[in-house]
Amino acid sequence: MPRLASARYGKDNVRVYKVHRDQRTGIQTVTEMTVTCLLEGEIETSYTQADNSVVVATDSMKNTIYIKAKEHPVNPPELFASILGQHFIDTYAHINTAHIKIVVHRWTRMVLDGQPHPHSFFRDGQETRNVEAVVDRKAGITVKSAIVGLTVLKSTGSAFHSFVRDEYTTLGETWDRILSTDVDCAWTWETFGSLKAVEQATPKFDAAWGKARAITMKTFAEEESPSVQNTMYKMCEQILDVVPETALVSYSLPNKHYFEIDLSWHKGLKNTGKDAEVYAPQSGPNGLIKCEVARTVLGKL
Repeated sequence: MPRLASARYGKDNVRVYKVHRDQRTGIQTVTEMTVTCLLEGEIETSYTQADNSVVVATDSMKNTIYIKAKEHPVNPPELFASILGQHFIDTYAHINTAHIKIVVHRWTRMVLDGQPHPHSFFRDGQETRNVEAVVDRKAGITVKSAIVGLTVLKSTGSAFHSFVRDEYTTLGETWDRILSTDVDCAWTWETFGSLKAVEQATPKFDAAWGKARAITMKTFAEEESPSVQNTMYKMCEQILDVVPETALVSYSLPNKHYFEIDLSWHKGLKNTGKDAEVYAPQSGPNGLIKCEVARTVLGKL
């Protein structure tokens, strides 16, 4: 006998842009984001019996996102995601859990003639600030913050050797190589008991994002990396140390390869080892290294 094992539905790819205008200074601040909202609850009959009386239309979800963006601050995104999720479980008694994901796209204020421009911005990379909030009627609010798509590269200061060698191994050991990756770093906050607890933690969200990004950049740049695995573990340790309200930190780092090109066939041109200057960037395949570092069992704030 078939049964519905799980179900959730909602609105994806809701694009939202909000401008905050400071009437006193004339300075404007902009936020562009993409929002996803998925709901769970007593909605089984909409699947099994074509009972639409339990369905909150996804178009209504879209409208709600716009209205709440007008009524509330959208920064930090951890708070706005929690506000959205709480609205849905407060408004609809048969909805038990709201899953909200927010992707904040990067707009950086222009600096012209040494002065920040009051209302002009530029896109200085594809990096995004991501938030996922799960608001559950019984379990409280779980918030996960992330840096996604931060592309970094260093031309030296990375090694990889003493790994397993067997009949399948062709990779040579190296004590100096190019290291490049697209950083995905996430940290999960200890569970919040209520929306009020999220509101009280609001100042910590931007600070944590700044600290996590600074740790990632500094450790990547300055460490003599023996491996991607060890470097990412050190990053996790540091974030857990400076943001004590977090319970879990994770990294996902693809190893974007740059291969030396042997040009000795052309007039003995040296371009390998210590003489390497010209490389061939590889689109794939690439290594992919992940880890999660936990502090303790998830608690409650």
